[in-house]
Amino acid sequence: MSHSTTPGSWDGPWYRVHTEQFEAAFLPDAGEDLESVDNVDVFVDFKDGSRRSATIITLAQVEIPMKRWVASGEARAGRYFCCSNGLIVRDAGISNMTQVLTGPIENGEFTQILQRLDD
Repeated sequence: MSHSTTPGSWDGPWYRVHTEQFEAAFLPDAGEDLESVDNVDVFVDFKDGSRRSATIITLAQVEIPMKRWVASGEARAGRYFCCSNGLIVRDAGISNMTQVLTGPIENGEFTQILQRLDD
């Protein structure tokens, strides 16, 4: 697996990052450099036992299909992008994505951003 300055650990295919407020379990591609991850599923476990999830994707990765759709006509010729349970971030990397998650969690917006998972 790739090495990173991200403070986390591998658990099978999952890369887990622990913070004071939550644990985030990222599912990067095998061998992917953690600080280059630009499209990843994440499951967030909170201290109260609740769970939420999201697909985190960078602006650069969103632009790729949008450009392709201009020619294909999809999404009104690439004029919009949507994905269920999506969180778009400016910069790649697990450490950046963890920092981004911290903001909405600290200010209470996470309920509008992360999809709630039932037991």
